[in-house]
Parts: sequence; structure tokens; C-alpha cells
Amino acid sequence: MSELVEKLNRLRSLLEPMKSAIVAFSGGVDSSFLLKVTHQVLGDNVLALTTTSPTMPREDLESARALVALIGARHMLVESNELVIPGYAANPTNRCYLCKSNLYTICEERARQLGVEHILDGLNLDDLGDYRPGIRAAEQRRVRHPLVEAGLRKAEIRELSRSLALPTWDRPASPCLSSRFPYGTKITAEALAKVEEGERLLRCLGFKVARVRYHDDVARLELERDEMGRIIEPELADLVFREFRRIGFRFVALDLKGFRSGSLNEGLASPLAS
Repeated sequence: MSELVEKLNRLRSLLEPMKSAIVAFSGGVDSSFLLKVTHQVLGDNVLALTTTSPTMPREDLESARALVALIGARHMLVESNELVIPGYAANPTNRCYLCKSNLYTICEERARQLGVEHILDGLNLDDLGDYRPGIRAAEQRRVRHPLVEAGLRKAEIRELSRSLALPTWDRPASPCLSSRFPYGTKITAEALAKVEEGERLLRCLGFKVARVRYHDDVARLELERDEMGRIIEPELADLVFREFRRIGFRFVALDLKGFRSGSLNEGLASPLAS
């Protein structure tokens, strides 16, 4: 715990010299923790900025708004539709770069308009080992990663979030809905809505962590391994199949490897490729 306290103090010491900051806020574990600590240090001189679009589940937007209110920070919502970004809907391997570039451009514009000094995001040390082309977008703009600078990893952020009474401390990761589409598969508003409805259904059925991977007329379900047995029980399996057919899928498949974050990045050449 002493090491965690040391890292938390290091984070605060990084934030203290800042006169003002915008936090790119998704409402997830990392950005919620960063906003909480930044608000403790800077008070009303920090602004949470959230972009809304068809790629963001409505439940995540509602959760983000509630979290900012709980923290007591100022919140700005900016409507942004990633599907109109040139090249984005084709779902290239640098899709995340296109999204983050758009997000950070919006943050820069608002920072310039409001006279805000710094732009911060919730990247943590563990993220550097995954395929995240969005990091390059941050490097091209004046975006800082205070959690990385403080040497914080995901598990540590969860533990510190719990100590700060943040309800996100044990929240499962919730990346944008576009991450459910294999690279090269066209992303449409209709397909995004199907994925969102399917995942909402699974959560309503009690599956805490669930992904609906979109393969045209096939929905490939990723669940935690200890929950996979329940979904193949005849009555529940029939219900899930019937509801997914109603949503618009012809087939429903269960991925026997179970849930793993970023499974559609498997097979890419390098985790740091751009």
C-alpha cells in the first residue's frame, strides 16, 4: 500500500503545477480515477470532456454523466460522429488512431477557446503493451498521460479508485462499440445498434462481462469462462438465440476461448504498430 500511496502522491505532484486542464473523459476506470484526482488538486480548473456518438453505448454516456456529477467536476458533452471521419467506417487497422485524432482535435479546439493549459487522458502503463494506434494521435498533439508518468498500472488504479470510493473501481472495461468489428468489416450505425442491443440483453441476463463480436449475420459471443456453462442451458440458450434473431443476426456462436480484451487485435504484427 505504501507504494500505491507513493504513486498517488507522484500523480498529484504532476498535476499541482497545472493551472487548468481538460480530461478526455469516457467514464471508464482510468479516466474516472484521473478526473477524481485532478479535481481534488485543481478544483473547478479541470473540465471533463466527453464526445458522444453512435459508437458509444448509451449506458456508458449515462454512467459518465453520473460519475462527473458524483465527482463534482464540470462536464462538457460534444456531439461527434466517428462514422463521418474519412476512412473510419471502412474499419482499417488504424481505426483507433482516426478516432483519437478526432477526439484530441476537439479537445484542442475547446482548450484554445477556453484558455485551458493542458489536455490529459487516462492511458495507463499496461496500455503501452497493447495495440493502441491512438497513442500516436496523442503524440501529435499536446496530450499528456499522467497515469503513465506516475507509473500506474490498471490493477493499481482499481485499488486506488476503491480507496477513493469511486464506483468504477471494479467496472469491466467498456471500449467503443467499433471494437466489436473485425478490421476490414464496414461499420454502420445499424450494425452498431445491433451490437449494443445484444450486449445490453446479455447484461440484463446477468452476464457481467460480455462482448458481441460482429461477423455480418453471425454474432460471436465472448463471455467469462466461468459463465459460459450457463448460456448453453437449453432454456436460456433458446431465449438468447430467439432474441438475437429478433435483433437481426441469423446465427449465434459462443467463443470457446472466452472473453479477452482486444481479441480482434490477435494476429496483428506488432502491439506498437501504427
